[in-house]
Amino acid sequence: MRRRLAIGSLLLGVLAAVTGGVLTARPQVGGWPDLVGYPAGLVLGRGLLVAAVAALLYGAYLLVLDVLSRSTSKRRAHDARNLLRLAIGIVGTVATLAVVTENWLGLLLSLGVIGFAVTFALQQPLLSLIAWGYITVKQPYGVGDRIRIGDTKGDVIAVDFLITTLWEVNGELVASNQPSGRVVTVPNSVVLSSNVANFGGGGSPYVWNEIAIQVAYETDLEFARAVMREEATDLLGEEMAAGIAAYREALAETPVELEVYDHPTVNVAQSESWVELRLRYLAHPRRGQQVRNELYERVLDRFNDDPDRVAFPTSRSR
Repeated sequence: MRRRLAIGSLLLGVLAAVTGGVLTARPQVGGWPDLVGYPAGLVLGRGLLVAAVAALLYGAYLLVLDVLSRSTSKRRAHDARNLLRLAIGIVGTVATLAVVTENWLGLLLSLGVIGFAVTFALQQPLLSLIAWGYITVKQPYGVGDRIRIGDTKGDVIAVDFLITTLWEVNGELVASNQPSGRVVTVPNSVVLSSNVANFGGGGSPYVWNEIAIQVAYETDLEFARAVMREEATDLLGEEMAAGIAAYREALAETPVELEVYDHPTVNVAQSESWVELRLRYLAHPRRGQQVRNELYERVLDRFNDDPDRVAFPTSRSR
């Protein structure tokens, strides 16, 4: 359907261009009266040429969109669509002005004065447009990424010329990294003045997570740590192996050198009344809370099966 509409628009544009060119070349048409002080043929001809520009650009836009819709990457398709819209807007504006006016020197001077005034009047929108260019080139985030930008956290739905639209996570309504159901728009200019955190945006879709469980000093720490590693490996084994490979590949493209373990690890932190065991593992950010819940259930069930080896703090100050 889109392709048929595109071809029809292109054919209509060609027809309008030919007719408009003929009328413009022969502005005096029969006994037609002048329109707005100009020969009727000239006015109609230029009107048809403007319509031809619109039809041709619209047809080209639809054809390119049809190609982009076949792309497997929604992020690339979205970015390409925005660039295409900007290019067509610029080309359409220039072509329309070229058809309507022949006084290029005066036009350029007028645009320069107007542009200087607009720069002061529309500072924030212009900053957002500049930020959009930065986002498109540097790609600190893209469609589908989970990010925190300013005080807002969510999944990126769209990155337009002036705003970024997020499907909110957490916020005022929910917690635990769950979607709230609200859609939040953030000016692109915020990217130039605030920190942007991309969860899994460093070339790998995985991030490190931790869960902490507090146990008493009487606990067999070696046994407890082994249980936590076993349960995490059993739950995340294959997924974490794939995540580690992707993480290492992304890390290799940077000058940063980090030690990356192939398996979950457990770190120990000492407190006055208990020992905190922190299980560290790799997971996809959208499954973070789900994995955390299941790991807690698995580990606590195993601990409760061995009350002689694992004890929990009894102090209410916990």
